[in-house]
Amino acid sequence: MLYAKRNTEGRIESLYSQPLEGGETLAADHPDVLAFLQAGGAAQGAFSSLDASLVRVLEDLVDVLISRNVIRITDLPPEAQKKLFERKRFRESTRGNALKLIADHDDQ
Repeated sequence: MLYAKRNTEGRIESLYSQPLEGGETLAADHPDVLAFLQAGGAAQGAFSSLDASLVRVLEDLVDVLISRNVIRITDLPPEAQKKLFERKRFRESTRGNALKLIADHDDQ
């Protein structure tokens, strides 16, 4: 059983595993519970997309800091180094398959 709190429009605004004052008891397969959880899943997908974009920004930031000798790759924990190298290799391998629209500085 789940315990739901509804908003003024009657839609579930939060779910609890423990009873709460003013909460409504609902089965886990109740249509309102499923709709609430599905809406949360869509929001989580959007949030994951933002996370992926932020990871790219952080990778680029680390690259800039290293290129300007602010930090060394060895200043990072071994797991972080491994992940950065793996992502860098992957990005470089996929870049080779990309359509080249603008010449690199080295090509000029």
